[in-house]
Amino acid sequence: MTILKTSLRNFLAHKGRMALSAVAVLLSVAFVSGTLVFTDTMNTTFDKIFAVTASDVTVGPKDAPAGESKPETGKPDSLPASVLERVGAVHGVASAEGGVSSQSVTVVDGHDKNVGAASGAPTIAGNWTSTDARSMKVTSGHRPTRSGQVMVDADTAKKHHLAIGDTLRTITAGGDFSARISGIATFKVTNPGAAIVTFDTRSAQRELLGSTDRFTSINVTAAKGVSDAALKRDVAKALAGSGTYKIQTQKEAADANKKDIGSFLDVIKYAMLGFAGIAFLVGIFLIVNTFSMLVAQRTREIGLMRALGSSRKQINRSVLTEAVLLGVVGSVAGVAAGVGLAVVLMKVMGAAGMDLSTQDLTVTWRTPVVGLVLGIVVTVVAAWIPARRGGRISPMAALRDAGTPADGRAGRVRGAIGLVLTLVGGLALYASTQADGAGAASPFLGLGIVATLIGFVVIGPLLAGVVVRLLSAVVLRVFGPVGRMAERNALRNPRRTGATGAALMIGLALVACLSVVGSSMVASATDQLDRSVGADFIVQSDTGQPIVPQAQAALEKAPYLDHVTRYKSMDATVIAPGGTVKKHAPLVAADPSYASDLRRDTKQGSLDAAYGKNAMSVGEKYAKAAHVKAGDTLTVAFAGGRTAHLRVAAVTSDDGVIDSGVMYTNITTARRYVPADRMPGNMIMFAAAKDGKEKQAYTALKHSLKPYPQYTVRDQTDYKKTLRDQIGQLLNLVYGLLALAIVVAVLGVVNTLALSVVERTREIGLMRAIGLSRRQLRRMIRLESVVIALFGAAVGLGLGMGWGTAAQKLLALEGLDVLSIPWPTIAGVFVASAFVGLLAALFPAFRAGRMNVLNAIATE
Repeated sequence: MTILKTSLRNFLAHKGRMALSAVAVLLSVAFVSGTLVFTDTMNTTFDKIFAVTASDVTVGPKDAPAGESKPETGKPDSLPASVLERVGAVHGVASAEGGVSSQSVTVVDGHDKNVGAASGAPTIAGNWTSTDARSMKVTSGHRPTRSGQVMVDADTAKKHHLAIGDTLRTITAGGDFSARISGIATFKVTNPGAAIVTFDTRSAQRELLGSTDRFTSINVTAAKGVSDAALKRDVAKALAGSGTYKIQTQKEAADANKKDIGSFLDVIKYAMLGFAGIAFLVGIFLIVNTFSMLVAQRTREIGLMRALGSSRKQINRSVLTEAVLLGVVGSVAGVAAGVGLAVVLMKVMGAAGMDLSTQDLTVTWRTPVVGLVLGIVVTVVAAWIPARRGGRISPMAALRDAGTPADGRAGRVRGAIGLVLTLVGGLALYASTQADGAGAASPFLGLGIVATLIGFVVIGPLLAGVVVRLLSAVVLRVFGPVGRMAERNALRNPRRTGATGAALMIGLALVACLSVVGSSMVASATDQLDRSVGADFIVQSDTGQPIVPQAQAALEKAPYLDHVTRYKSMDATVIAPGGTVKKHAPLVAADPSYASDLRRDTKQGSLDAAYGKNAMSVGEKYAKAAHVKAGDTLTVAFAGGRTAHLRVAAVTSDDGVIDSGVMYTNITTARRYVPADRMPGNMIMFAAAKDGKEKQAYTALKHSLKPYPQYTVRDQTDYKKTLRDQIGQLLNLVYGLLALAIVVAVLGVVNTLALSVVERTREIGLMRAIGLSRRQLRRMIRLESVVIALFGAAVGLGLGMGWGTAAQKLLALEGLDVLSIPWPTIAGVFVASAFVGLLAALFPAFRAGRMNVLNAIATE
């Protein structure tokens, strides 16, 4: 009880100093808690949707075999309408209804603007069923009852200013058709962003499936007293022998949908938790520094307690109790802040098009428990070393000296361990650059990053002594005596400076590494485009939709073009003469002109010949592994089609990232073995302009595809800009998340300086007494902060560039062979670190300048 009172007294006595450490805990816990609340809320939203949009039993087309992808034909798989009659006659069926649904559509308004979802959520077209009535309510007009009518969801109508009577055009692989809005339906549950358009059943069948005798699903409602499991069993018996249908209960359908969306949610969840972990790691340095300085300042107090009979264990317990109090305060506030962060994330996602309602805000028992446990455990672990160090001080040494004597032997051991770890990490990074394959290089790269990071943290005091002196010679010496005093203050306790700089080092090392990797990816892809792509224009959908035939026809009719090339991704199993089987081979069916649109080096044979009758090409690595050479015949089993025997006319180089390892054949050859209804659509198309007509062709292509806004025409300049923008957006998102760790690191600098000012109160008073002005004192503290920040930045950026260079060597094995270091970004971050140091010093410098000289001198 006495220890608790003492700890509570000390905690409250230093509440200002504990506040910044508590903020570090708060931010880290808030990120973890916010992530859990956000993902739990998304799960709740989708659970509600899936629960009301699934019938008691659903019958649909059978899924493709595991690992096999269905061809992108632009039409959904369907089943014959006769199945509806068979299911409806099953005992225990209250009602059976045929459903039509397709996501391979684009809906545009009268101005040819896409009114579909823009957040990555699907645009779903289908017929209105009783199942839809469970999740949506017609709030304006009426549901479609005949051809030429369409109903839209209220969210889509609001976003795109649609009203009853407006005309919408729906683009499908079977053709375009228009309809007037007859009604608007509002979701009864939260709609996370999908755009819904519904038609009468016959129109939906005819336009989306190409036949009025087919459905995409049969929605079955159980009679009263009949369980879903029993109904599924009876339906399966009625459809026995077909083997072509998938039958699911409501729970099974909901679970399958949750599994499909689960991978997307997991990516968000684990990415955010990863950044929260980085923030926790940075926060550990702040907490260690805080308690180290507090223990050092209370050395005399600890000596008196030991002299009065307190044991070493009691001293440890006292410090750790303060850490528990700090962890509890920071964690409780962090959990509350995490709920607020989740709400902010929901608003941000809403602005991006994914609507999440705060009515579904989900805070489970797991969130506060995980937040509290993490916050308290991390705080206690971080405070354990200072607590142990304080407990080891003998009573006489403590009473004789107000500071904690340095342990020279411990410093030498620490330095040796740090150097060994750094050397091991450096060797691992080097080994990753010498590996022959990405699989072999990845473990070395991971080991190198972890070992060098830990090594640099451990040898931080040694690095501080060297780097701070070098920086001071450039930055501080110009400020005369004040600069030299700032340098000595930064070097007075290298361990403290090293720990403070290490917190900033971690975040900036990751920034530098990702900048090098991102810049190298852009430079490599740009270089590949310049060297490999001969086509002037590239046409594709940014959402991965195949190019519908009517858009293809419009593109082919555009003037000023020399040729247009079709490109289809096929799914096939390839068997070499020696028996080597390659499933899901990267086979592309293209027009012969693709040989000039993509300039590939050939190791054997001729790529032009690969587009001949019953011919193909293979990649160099495959040829070597399967012992295949030009002239051999491969057995190719096309998914959804027949088996062909194709002659290898060329072996192509696998260098580069564009179509690396891809096998080519002619579209005409593929059509001999794949039925028309199973032939994939064109995922991408290429076009070349007539000589000197590039500008006219570019304008003509854009004009011809204006009615099809889902597709984008890009010349090579546009394509390079798109690559830069995509990678830049991803990096900006990562930098934004890393900003949390950098904020925590800045708090560490503030806390270190604030506690350092308190520690040097008497010294500051003496300097003021002999003539140091307030302005000079504040400048000295600001310069000390700047050099500590620049130390962390210099070490972090250097370490990060080393990581990025090693990572680029690994990427070079996959064709990204250009190393590009973004020097403007690196220089900008380094200069910004100086401003960070100035910002962090504002409060400590202001506080030091306000000290009363006589009171400061009289301080013990």
